[in-house]
Order: sequence, then structure tokens, then C-alpha cells
Amino acid sequence: MSEEKKFRWVGTRPIRPDGIDKVTGRANYGADFALPGMLWGKVLRSPHAHARIVSIDTEKARTLEGVRAVITAQDLPDLFSEKARAQGGHHDMNDLAQNVMARGRVLYHGHALAAVAAVSSEIADRALGLIEVEYEPLPHVLDIEAATAEGGPLIHEDRVTQGVEASGPSNIAKRVEMGHGDTEEGFAEADIVIEREFTTSPVHQGYIEPHACLAQSASDGRTTLWCSSQGHFAMRDYTARLLGMDLSLLQVIPAEIGGGFGGKTTIYLEPLAVLLSRKAGRPVKMVMSREEVFRASGPVLGTRIKLKLGVRSDGVFTAGEATLHYEGGAFGGSSVMAGCMTVFAPYAFPHVRSIGYDVMVNKPKGAAYRAPGAPMAAFALETVVDEVAARLEVDPVDLRLRNAVKEGTLASFGPRYKRIGCVETLEALRDHPHYSAPLAANQGRGVALGFWFNAGLQSSAGVNLNPDGTVTVLSGNPDIGGSRASLAMMAAEEFGIHYDRVEVVVADTHSIGYTDVTGGSRVTFATGMAVIDAAAEVMRQLRERAAAVWEVDAEKVLWVDGEARLEGDDEREPLSLEKLARDAGRTGGPISGRAALTARGVGMGFGAHICDVEVDKETGRVEVVRYTAVQDAGRAIHPSYVEGQMQGGAVQGIGWALNEEYVFDADGKLENPGFLDYRIPVASDVPMIDTVIVEVPNPNHPYGVRGVGEVPIVPPIPAVVNAVHAATGVRYRDLPLSPPRVLKGMATPDAA
Repeated sequence: MSEEKKFRWVGTRPIRPDGIDKVTGRANYGADFALPGMLWGKVLRSPHAHARIVSIDTEKARTLEGVRAVITAQDLPDLFSEKARAQGGHHDMNDLAQNVMARGRVLYHGHALAAVAAVSSEIADRALGLIEVEYEPLPHVLDIEAATAEGGPLIHEDRVTQGVEASGPSNIAKRVEMGHGDTEEGFAEADIVIEREFTTSPVHQGYIEPHACLAQSASDGRTTLWCSSQGHFAMRDYTARLLGMDLSLLQVIPAEIGGGFGGKTTIYLEPLAVLLSRKAGRPVKMVMSREEVFRASGPVLGTRIKLKLGVRSDGVFTAGEATLHYEGGAFGGSSVMAGCMTVFAPYAFPHVRSIGYDVMVNKPKGAAYRAPGAPMAAFALETVVDEVAARLEVDPVDLRLRNAVKEGTLASFGPRYKRIGCVETLEALRDHPHYSAPLAANQGRGVALGFWFNAGLQSSAGVNLNPDGTVTVLSGNPDIGGSRASLAMMAAEEFGIHYDRVEVVVADTHSIGYTDVTGGSRVTFATGMAVIDAAAEVMRQLRERAAAVWEVDAEKVLWVDGEARLEGDDEREPLSLEKLARDAGRTGGPISGRAALTARGVGMGFGAHICDVEVDKETGRVEVVRYTAVQDAGRAIHPSYVEGQMQGGAVQGIGWALNEEYVFDADGKLENPGFLDYRIPVASDVPMIDTVIVEVPNPNHPYGVRGVGEVPIVPPIPAVVNAVHAATGVRYRDLPLSPPRVLKGMATPDAA
């Protein structure tokens, strides 16, 4: 990347290929699919946070006219016996199976324990009401303190803590630790040591489209599943393993997806729909209600973080230490590992240590949410960094620049950074007009820095050359943030043809090789590399075809600007892509390329945000009045979609900071399972989010790509909280900053 290359398509803003279908309503989402003879599936869910299932009587439901199938956990394969485990059963798969359908006990309010399929949605609802369940309520734990208290109720009596030598069962599923140096030595070198504790509440990803699927199972076991997800290969693998199916018998066809943000990377309805279809002999469609989405799909659960920072009087960080407790829901599996990895990642520390605990509570099994684990960790670190800047009376951006990681810095989670854009991002933020703009009364400004390591993982792609010279790209990734456009742009760039000559198809599990989920900011990076490799294979074949026509060695044929040229021969007429495609049948047959890879060399990402708020001192209401997001994208393939990711992440982080939270009553029942009471930001709640794209190319990608989807949700929480402090003089450490909490903080600032 030392020489700047000029691109025809990369860095431009063409119209997205799927845009017209989506804005006109022609695109098919999960609930849009239907088949003749289709049945409706519904799920019976627990009214208790924790209870033993004494008995389930489904006879009345089975005999209701119009009901075609009823299932409970007894109808699912046994993944829990010693025999099943000896044959390759996995602890995580057992948890996944038990989350899909409760066995023996219900572990949270909304836990599934039976399902029905009927000829109408109304009859299915009636059938659920006829299922008789006898429960024995058990003590429950709803937060970290209760779950980790000595002698408290246990969610699983057979679980011990992974990562420690435990003497008995525990609600702590796992302990992790990482770092380097000696923190005691580092704090001894510090002139200022600040130690604070922070809490966050459970929040949901808030995707607009609920979970939905349609299953059709044939008598020979072959099954087709249509579903809305972030990865149809994952849906296939999880569903097949839970049902004991061969993967080749299950074809998953991806729907368009109405938002996911990490929450649609696992299964809930899919195995139930397949099993109901198998029992009924007819297609079964299942769609969650909004209440079910909140009660039974994976939110990000609560956290408690204790963070300690040591700083010399010149502003250099000497040590960092954090203890992170993350709720993982009824089965564990929180994002505490990522929290430990990211909490100190933006800064250079000679001595640093983070210890994390994955805590089980009687809440839904947690799921990923955009940079999972990082926003909560950044909330803790970045508010303490802001406090240090105030204590030292230095500019908060200058303090961050003084300690920012660079190429060669030893990261707090292990490796040394390669080429990164942390410093450049902070400098762009510092130089932005927003940072020096005047503020009005009752207004305050906050800044924060965020990090995400991004992902590579497995990707497959196909490139088919059509007889008219157009190109069809096959991808295994559902398009969430514009990946059809970015993949088409890179393919057009490789071939040297017009963007409109490339069509990208999201292929089903029978039509493309295995591909990991759309998540981790990986698709344009990793699947983009697979597309580039597949395009290279097609161009290799094109050069060979041209060489055969010219009767020369293929090494003498170049591919330039959409045509084959003979090196050093200006007299021979170039062969265009269209001509080579048209003549393919006479020169060797159809031309196509395939590529599959595990992508290496991810470009770690950094973002810095500025937030201005205005606080109503009488009501405690916080209004975001101006917001700017700066981020290193490596190279923005389609700048509009990069900006959209930055804006969307900022808005979600603002909601997380100010008003989003799950509210449970004393019995563990969720009290706000809908968008009227669980308040996500709408357009009128936020200003236009200004964006600045920094481009420090990732040397490990042909176009310099860094993933951009996760980073934008990391800085908003501390940026908002720091801005509220600037407006009120109060340091808040518990989220969300709802008006009552802000008012209470202003009345008793020491308690906040």
C-alpha cells in the first residue's frame, strides 16, 4: 500500500443493488415466505423465572380441531445423557438445546417448554392455552450480586467454574485473565491512582424484524428452511446438530434481514419449526411476537466493572487493572472475554491486568450485540480517563494522544499492534470544528475513544462469467450493511468493468461453500478477499483462453481494464471480456471461479466520538444536541455505508447510555417487553450524526479494508456520560442516565 492506487469504483457511492426491492416492499424477509398447506407454529413460554417442571399435559391441545402437531423437550434428541456426551456431545450444544426447549426446569421468564402447529394462528394460540403445566417455583437470582453471594441459589447444580480449580458448583461459568507486567509495580510508580466501579443494565439489540422461519420437511428427511438470520450456515449447523440430522439433508435459504446487530447469530424457532413440520407432514411457519423477542431472545445482560488506573503527573499511564463481571443469562456465555480484551486496548500500558467472570442469572441466554463486551468496558475506562484529564487539568484528547497505541505497541490482550490508525483518528477528532465550537448554558461536551479487534473467520465465494459478459458473484453472507454493493465494487474493480455489470447473489447452503456469519465486522474484509481470489481465478482462465486464441503462452497475456492484452504487442487487437465470454463455449466451456479461505490479517479498528448534550436541570432530561463520529475504516469501499454504520452505532450507543434497559419485577418477570416501554431512540431523539472517515489502509487486505460495523457502538456511552458530567458536574457510573437518575445525581452528586 506504499503507492496510492487510483480506483474506478472503490471509494465511490453507487446505488445499492438491493435498495429498490427493499424500499418498494418487494424484498422477502423472514415472515414473508409462505407455502401451500402451511401450518402456524407457536411456543408456550414460562411465566416463572425459575421453576421445576413437574408435569406437562398436552392431550387437550393435541385433540383440539385444527392442531396437527405438539412437541415438548421429550420429542427432541437426547444430547444430555452420558452416552450422548461420549458420542461427541458438547456442553455449549447442550445449553443451546436446553435454551430452545426447557428440560426439567425453566430457567427464565419466557423460556420455551412446548410448541404447537395448527391450521391457523388463532387455533395455535388456543392450543397453547390448553397445555397444562404444573410448576414448582424455585428461588431465582437476577443480578451479579445475588448470583455470586455465598450460599445463594444455584441455577445449575452440576456446573463448576471453568478457568479455576473450583471445589463445588457455582453460578460463575468461567473466569478469564490476561495482561502483562506487574500492576503493583505500576501503581507504585503512579502519582495519581483512581479506582471506580460501574454498572450497566440489560439492553436489547432492538432489531425491527422479529425472528421468523418457515420449515418444510419431506418424508425422506430432506428439509428446507427459510429464515432471517445473520448466517444461514450457522442456522443449518445448529439446527441439524440439535435434531441429529445430516447436514446434507438440511438446506437453508436466507431471507433478507431486518436488523440483527449480533442478535440473529443463533437459533430459537428453527429446530422447533423443522420438528413440527416433520411430525405434521406439512410446512410450518413460526414468527415471534415483539414480546417474545424481548422475553426469549438474547439481549446483552448487565455488567459490574471495577477499574483502577495509575497515571504519572505528566499524564503517562503506568498501570491499569479491571475486574469485570458480566451476566451471561441462564447458561453463561457472556462477552466477558471480549470485555477483558478491549477494556485497556486503546492505550499503551507497561503494566496491565484484566480479570473477567461470566455469571449465570435467571435471565434469557445472552447474545452478541455489536462489538460484544466492548461498550461496557469502554464506559468504565473512558470515564476514568476523562476524570484523570480533569484532575491533571489537561485536554482530554491530548491525554489520550499521549497514551494512544501505535504500530509496535504491546496490546493489553497479547499481540503487538501492526499498522493501525488510533493516533490519526484522535488527531482528526481534535482538529474537527466541533471540538472547539462554543457551548450554550446547561450544555456539556464529552469525548471517548473506542476499539474493536474485528474478525476474519471462514468465507467462500463464487464468480460466474455469463455469456453476455456480465458477472454473477455468489456470497454466503446475508447482506446487512451493504455487502452486496461492496462485493460488487471490488469485483468490478478487479475485472475492470462497470459496477452495473456485476450482480451479487446471497446463495443458500446447497449453492455455496461454508461461510461464517455476517458479524464481527468481517464480510467486506473476509468475504471480499474470497471474491477477489475467485475473480483472479476467472481472470486466469480468461488469459488462458486469450492465449489459446492468439496461440501464445498465457504468461504473455495481461488483463487490463476489462480486456486481455498481449504484452509488448500493440498491433494485436485486445480481446474484451464480452467477446471472451461469448466465445467460451468454443474455447473450453463455461468460465467460473471459486475461492474459500480463513481470512488472516484483520485490521483492528478505532473510533473517537464527540458528544454535546443539554441537560434540563428541572426534569433531568438529557438531549443530545450535536454528535460527531470519527473512525479509521482502512479504506472505505463504499463511504456511504461506512457512514451509515458509524451513525447507526452512535444512535444505538446513545440509547444505551440514556434510556434503554430491561426492567424486571421481584419475581423475575420482564415488565417492558415492547417498544412502547423499552424505549429505543427514534429520529426525533438524536441530531444528525456527523461523520469523518479516516483511512489508514490495512496492509493485509488488497484494498486496505478494516471492518467498520462494531467500532461505532463502543465510544458513545462514555462520550454521552462525559458530556453529562461537563453539563452537570456530576460523574455518573450507573446506566442508563434516565431523568430520575440524573436528577438524583444532581441532588446528591457524591452518591452518583
